[in-house]
Amino acid sequence: MAYASALARNPYATYRQIDAVGRTAAADGPALVQLLYEELVAALRAAAWATEHRHYAKKGERVTRATAILFALEAGLDFDQGADVAATLARFYGGVRRAIVNASIGSDPAPFRDAADSLFEIATAWRSARAV
Repeated sequence: MAYASALARNPYATYRQIDAVGRTAAADGPALVQLLYEELVAALRAAAWATEHRHYAKKGERVTRATAILFALEAGLDFDQGADVAATLARFYGGVRRAIVNASIGSDPAPFRDAADSLFEIATAWRSARAV
C-alpha cells in the first residue's frame, strides 16, 4: 500500500517516470540520445522556473537530473569514431555542466535558460539528422 500512496502524492511525476521508462525501453542508440536531449532541456527549463519561483528543492532536483544526463551523454561519446566531434561535444558538455553547477548556487534563472536554449538547438539538429 505504501507504493500506491507514493504514486498518489505526485501523479504528474509518476506519469513522467512511466513515460520515460517506456520510451527508453523501446529506444535504439540515436533515439536514446534524442530522449536524453529532450529530458535535459526540460530539466533545465524546470530549474529556471524553480529558481524564479524560489522552489529550491525542485531546483536542486532538476539541476541534479540535468547534470546526470550531461554525464550520460558524455559517457556515450565515441572518441574512436567521432574524434573531433566527440572531443568538441565533451568540451561543450563540460562547459554546460560547470555553468549549471555555478548557477545552482545563485538566484538567476538565465544560465539555466541559456543552457536549455543551446541544447535545444543541438536537439533540433539531432532530430533533423535522424529524420534523413
